[in-house]
Amino acid sequence: MGTTTAVTDASFATDVLKSDKPVLVDFWAEWCVPCRKVAPLLEEIASEMGDQVRIVKLNIDENPETARAYRVMSVPTLTVFKNGEPVQSIAGAKPKGDLVKLIQAAL
Repeated sequence: MGTTTAVTDASFATDVLKSDKPVLVDFWAEWCVPCRKVAPLLEEIASEMGDQVRIVKLNIDENPETARAYRVMSVPTLTVFKNGEPVQSIAGAKPKGDLVKLIQAAL
């Protein structure tokens, strides 16, 4: 059902901050090897939990304003936003179970 969606500095407020359900933002970069390991896990989670959470990807090289605003220092950084606020965040490639727990904590 669900898939990950790309967001930009321009669409972040609408797609993430004003979302009616929690949003997991994957702050990533093209050159980041761990980001490529996390991407298929996020696709799986999006298809399994897409009715409960949106999963979006923000390329920090193409969208530096949002990454700077949320003090993203390393990629991948995965942050769950709920009601327009960041509620939980982890940095680095994590196993699928850890990503699911991160999301479930915000539901």
